[in-house]
Amino acid sequence: MVTVSTEAVKFINDLLEKNDKKGYGIRIYLAGMGCSGPQFGMAFQEKKNSEDNEEKVDGFSFYYDGETGEMLEGSTVDYIETPNGAGLIVNNPNLRSGCGTCGGCH
Repeated sequence: MVTVSTEAVKFINDLLEKNDKKGYGIRIYLAGMGCSGPQFGMAFQEKKNSEDNEEKVDGFSFYYDGETGEMLEGSTVDYIETPNGAGLIVNNPNLRSGCGTCGGCH
């Protein structure tokens, strides 16, 4: 369901180790909707909850609920570096932009 780039896998495994979270996974959650579509958040999670979907990756798992899973379908989690900082980003080329719904894009 979700593709994870090699750079993102390395970043997440390093992050888990640096934060003494070895054996933990990453929860991806729907943090809201913006002009560019769904906004996702991520947090450490120790183990799968009963209602979670689990996607195993090299060294860790992603956990997410059903609604988030629908929005993640076809997504790629990638690690990026920009002049403003570095981190993880969720890209989904299948979702259309909601531009125009908030009035800020015109």
